[in-house]
Amino acid sequence: CSAAGVAQARPEDGGREIQVWTGGGPSVPGGTSNTSVWNAGLRYGWILTGPHGPGFLKGRFEYAVDVVPLFMIFQPANTAFGAGFNPLNLKWSFAERGRIVPYFELSGGTLFTNKNVPAGTNTVNFTPSAALGLHLLREKHNWSVELRYLHVSNAGLATPNPGLNTIEVRLGVGKFLSHSQP
Repeated sequence: CSAAGVAQARPEDGGREIQVWTGGGPSVPGGTSNTSVWNAGLRYGWILTGPHGPGFLKGRFEYAVDVVPLFMIFQPANTAFGAGFNPLNLKWSFAERGRIVPYFELSGGTLFTNKNVPAGTNTVNFTPSAALGLHLLREKHNWSVELRYLHVSNAGLATPNPGLNTIEVRLGVGKFLSHSQP
């Protein structure tokens, strides 16, 4: 039974990923300063390919969507509360190394807030990001930890458009489901 449990907790062809995550971090140079973010969300992903690629690049391709019901931006002028949706998450999970699965991800979505972010700009922003992370596989669930670069910008919907750049640490708990599981 133990081997079957481990097999279901790993990424596999045609499988899916479900996850609850939270992350946050400070602003970094290249945009608005003295600002930090915290967010929490839910992910649903589809593993689209089997393992392929050369050597250490061998891995699987996944597409996922995130719903972000809680997004807080701590700015010098105020704290903005918001929610977002990331319909584009492209993830490359490298081949398993025992119980560790490293991955790289590119994402994008939209953020809606109750106050302008950054202050004096707009309440609608876009959220492209890139992440480097690890899935830590367990019997029934897996944990993930990642370092994520997140850019928040109104893409010219308002002037000025200074943007906000952050480095987040994101933690998640989830499960990989085989294609035969409901």
